[in-house]
Amino acid sequence: MKVSLIVSDLSGGGSVRAFLLAQILKFLEHQVEIIGFLYGKELYAIPPNEITVIPISGTNYPNFFGSAQKLLQKIDGDIIYAVKPKPTSFGVSLLKKFSTHRPLLLDMDDWELSWHGGDEWQYRPGFKQLYRDIFKPKGALRFPDHPLYLQWIEKLVPKADAITVDTQFLQKRFGGVYVPNGKDTAMFDPSKYDPKISRERYGLSEYRILMFPGAPRPHKGVEDVLMALDLLNESDLRLVIVGGSPYDDYDEQLIQKWGRWIIKLPKCPVDVMPEIVAAAHVVVVPQRDTLTSRAQFPLKLTDGMAMAKPVLSTHVGDITEILADTGYLVNPASPEQIAEKIQLIFQDIDLANERGEKARERCVEKYSLEAMASTLQSLIAQL
Repeated sequence: MKVSLIVSDLSGGGSVRAFLLAQILKFLEHQVEIIGFLYGKELYAIPPNEITVIPISGTNYPNFFGSAQKLLQKIDGDIIYAVKPKPTSFGVSLLKKFSTHRPLLLDMDDWELSWHGGDEWQYRPGFKQLYRDIFKPKGALRFPDHPLYLQWIEKLVPKADAITVDTQFLQKRFGGVYVPNGKDTAMFDPSKYDPKISRERYGLSEYRILMFPGAPRPHKGVEDVLMALDLLNESDLRLVIVGGSPYDDYDEQLIQKWGRWIIKLPKCPVDVMPEIVAAAHVVVVPQRDTLTSRAQFPLKLTDGMAMAKPVLSTHVGDITEILADTGYLVNPASPEQIAEKIQLIFQDIDLANERGEKARERCVEKYSLEAMASTLQSLIAQL
């Protein structure tokens, strides 16, 4: 069958989950295309070579109606698979479902309202503010994914024929079938790479490398690692950030304060990431305990696990269960504990690497394409 994956904004983080779902569907020998709005200047992530991506210029109301019509015309899959319950993905997909009676899947890898305060968020404008939000050229309600519309669209989640989620938090709130943020463990295979050669290629040979292979944001706890490096004050330690944040200048704020510890590498295609992660001594995923974090399965966990790296993370959400006894865990927002674990890891790096090998085995068993494909195949068969 052909599956059309619908993404709310290809210049945002949702495209990474879409690429993973596309890889799973390709593994199952379905035809796959990704169609989505592009609100930024470029794709957030570079897709794998075999994945077709069709961007539609993203606009706000009232022009959004025309953009949505263009996207609707591009959807020709036997199955529609919306990524995130947003008007720009799930909302448009519902229109296609109602007009064509094709089955509609909805994937949720975040609780979208958590970014705005969760259930506590309310929109209570005065008359003047409401007028400005609707009629001013940059009025807030002109944005199709305004939190008010997210609240409305969330009530339509039961209209999907099936739901996939990647955390227990989301499953408890919305139901659905668990499809984790896994990895193509054949692509992310440490036996294909020499860590020393990778470090040489990226100018990292002089250092002991802690790697954060993603986009830093405040809830992801990168600051806690940098504070830990201040505490340790060991000149050969570095935090390597891969890709950086496309959302704001948060990267630059970190560099201004902790530039002595940071090496930033540019974003790269998915199939280049294994070579970069191979250069790490330790992969760090220091999530803070926020509403947003509890609803997430950090992709960086399986980056490190698949590449048999020691993973240093925090007791937040599902992370403790995902890593089990194959990683190093500390309490969230605890630079002192992070510093202690970094010392512990490098004091016996051979033991840490053995734990990384166990993480790889766990990733292959539970978070590989094969494991995820089995779940998704059963779900599609029921549609």
